[in-house]
Amino acid sequence: MELRVEALSKTYENGVKALDNVTLTIPPGMYGLLGPNGAGKSTLMRILATLLEPDSGQAFLGEIDMLRQKIEVRRVLGYLPQEFGVYPRISAQQMLDHLAVLKGINNRAERKETVEALLEFVNLYAYRNKRLTGFSGGMRQRFGIAQALLGQPQLLIVDEPTAGLDPGERNRFYNLLSEIGEQVIVILSTHIVQDVMQLCANMSIIHQGRVLYAGAPADAIAELAGRIWSKSIQKSEVGDYEAAYHVISSKLTAGRPLIHVYSEDSPGEGFEPTPPDLEDVFFSRILQAKAAGV
Repeated sequence: MELRVEALSKTYENGVKALDNVTLTIPPGMYGLLGPNGAGKSTLMRILATLLEPDSGQAFLGEIDMLRQKIEVRRVLGYLPQEFGVYPRISAQQMLDHLAVLKGINNRAERKETVEALLEFVNLYAYRNKRLTGFSGGMRQRFGIAQALLGQPQLLIVDEPTAGLDPGERNRFYNLLSEIGEQVIVILSTHIVQDVMQLCANMSIIHQGRVLYAGAPADAIAELAGRIWSKSIQKSEVGDYEAAYHVISSKLTAGRPLIHVYSEDSPGEGFEPTPPDLEDVFFSRILQAKAAGV
């Protein structure tokens, strides 16, 4: 089963064009949807989660028409939005049991077995009687995955899941998503390049509602081979270099800005060739889009 998005467009009442003719084919496994804040990622996720209507276009999950067969979609969908509400004064087990009822798991014995298995899977079984208000950020996200997995979904949508997590919680969440992604389609929507690089075999970059790249991260990186150059400069020189070169990124290293420049040939004295990474792909694609007026 694969997910096909065909020419989806969405413009809000305030005139913001969130999606502009988005077309994607998403196979089983982990799929990264990478873009800056405001790129249109959440709009696309909400449409696929049947929470928002597009202005035009189509989407199919296998043979299911996602825009016309919403009930069928919800039966096979798991969704973890950026922020999800819980009843803070009840325990994780009580909350998951309640959500399982809403998901249609009415048999009490089956529901108990499902809830306990999911809490075990996300490593929260030992905390099953703890109130959700006492959960850390990472625990809340793992609980969010547990509720999204109710009903054994074929499509799991995860929107900006690692924001605010500490490194340990983030790694545990990575491992959990990787295990889930072996069985179903998992769409990971994020602006964090590292998330996509570590988890996803396929990805797309979206900017201002348009798809700038779709394919394997490794292929996108290979396209930049020999075209990324770096140089350590003074802080006072950043503006001059940005005016003179195609600077795609700048970050402090040992207190000095280290700039990455996109160029077919050596930009000049002091520049060193640098092996590209996915962050270079991300910033260079957006720079090219801006230069083209996209």
